[in-house]
Amino acid sequence: MAVRVDVVYEGGLHCVARHEPSGHEIPTDAPADNHGKGEAFSPTDLLAAAIGTCTVTIMGIAAEKHGIDIAGTKVSVLKSMVADPARRIGRLDVTITLPRALPPEKRQLLENAARTCPIHKSLHPSVEAPVTFVWPER
Repeated sequence: MAVRVDVVYEGGLHCVARHEPSGHEIPTDAPADNHGKGEAFSPTDLLAAAIGTCTVTIMGIAAEKHGIDIAGTKVSVLKSMVADPARRIGRLDVTITLPRALPPEKRQLLENAARTCPIHKSLHPSVEAPVTFVWPER
């Protein structure tokens, strides 16, 4: 299935991306360390948001299928840029904090699901993207 996203450059390093099926819009700005003002998500920030939301969405699909409640799960993504040989994302540290303890077999099911995130699988191999799970004690 193809989904169309239209982008308009507004000037001043600001863009607006419009999700055609829903009409929702996301403004972007260049980051402060790359000629922008950092007034909105940068394009690379959107990739960090994408891997975080994708990972927990895939976990949510598996959780619903198996009757597991993961509401309240939090994902933090730390994006690190590199400049050599070209400016790019070098690392995306993904930390997933689950709200409640689960038995080992359910934990493994959710961790396996998280590792099938299409964003993670679409990244160039030079982008490090480790995933860490934080489970509460039983």
